[in-house]
Amino acid sequence: MLNGVLIGWVFLLVLLGTGQDSVKQSSPDPEVGKWTSVFNGKDLDGWKIKFKGHGLGENALETVQVEDGMIRMNYANYEKFDGRFGHLFHETPASNYRFRCEYRFTGDQTRGGPGWAYRNSGIMVHCQDPASMRKDQDFPVCIEVQLLDGMGRPTGNLCTPGTNVEINGRLHRQHCTNSKSKLYDGEEWVKAEVEVRGNNVVRHYINGELVLEYQRPQLDPSDGDARKIIADEEGDLMLDRGWIALQAESHPVDFRNVEIMLLPEEKAAPEAPEK
Repeated sequence: MLNGVLIGWVFLLVLLGTGQDSVKQSSPDPEVGKWTSVFNGKDLDGWKIKFKGHGLGENALETVQVEDGMIRMNYANYEKFDGRFGHLFHETPASNYRFRCEYRFTGDQTRGGPGWAYRNSGIMVHCQDPASMRKDQDFPVCIEVQLLDGMGRPTGNLCTPGTNVEINGRLHRQHCTNSKSKLYDGEEWVKAEVEVRGNNVVRHYINGELVLEYQRPQLDPSDGDARKIIADEEGDLMLDRGWIALQAESHPVDFRNVEIMLLPEEKAAPEAPEK
């Protein structure tokens, strides 16, 4: 009888331990007004990989790795970069939210990586569906919060693959626009955050400081990939939602503390009455 009781207790403890591990591995659903982790620190559950030249879900040369509670873009298996730009997409699109993470660049750039990609990565927002990307497409149509380090460059900049924005009420077609961030050199961790309010406004924050703001993100009719999306949207240029992605662009980079806070829907400001 005693042996049976002991076996029962052991079995119960095993079940409890398994349940605890399951809780740790699964991320809770995001809630409005509450920061929620979207990376469980153990695997890429809830994320989708897309590399140029590869199908959706193919992790080219095991570039994207999870180690020590971090997402790592690791190029140890590469002899040459060969234009294999990669993006790790969170599986759920969003419209009104704040997204934040900490990032750092490490080591040397992969041989063959373009000079402009040195210590260069990004948080991509309002992305097209990764399943709609061409196999040989470099970057998703999106708005990019560009992350840089070193060489006297600011970080938290804006880049616009297949898109445009408005600044101070005027269409802004410049592909990359610098923020007013402080400069960060070396391999220090930097906190990047983006606030997305549908089609109204997007704000970039670096280590808690607002460094860039713009309005009305929209598709660029002069871009071939954007034109396909415009056709699917029956001519509508405006972007008010999309997928979020982290970028792999030839330089090793780590991400940790990846979180999202959903925000309540905001009504667009009413247009001024005609005089």
